[in-house]
Amino acid sequence: MAAYVFRVRFRLDPDGVRVDPHEFKTVLRIPAPTPGEEGWLFFQQHLWRGAVGDERHMRSVAEDSLGVSADSISFSELETDRSYLDELKGEIAADLDRFNADSVDAVLHNHLGSSIHVRPGA
Repeated sequence: MAAYVFRVRFRLDPDGVRVDPHEFKTVLRIPAPTPGEEGWLFFQQHLWRGAVGDERHMRSVAEDSLGVSADSISFSELETDRSYLDELKGEIAADLDRFNADSVDAVLHNHLGSSIHVRPGA
């Protein structure tokens, strides 16, 4: 199993009451679809050089997932095991022209930067 990991900052602004703290930070893990299946190009569509490509859109994704308004979102890493990473590399290699790159490593670096965390022993 693999997940795209994001840091999200949000605030609570309830009507008629005060809360303390009113600002929170959380970690959001979005499951990474199986390479080759619907949605597997998430990294290409949303990330560039290890950062969120369109923060406004990704805040909206976080808001839908969390049910609160997100003030900010940043990409942390692709958290994965070796098997998923190998599958991902295989799918990329099978259609390298789609990514306008010379190698699988270039594709991964272009979109994820150095933000791939392979769990030890996995």
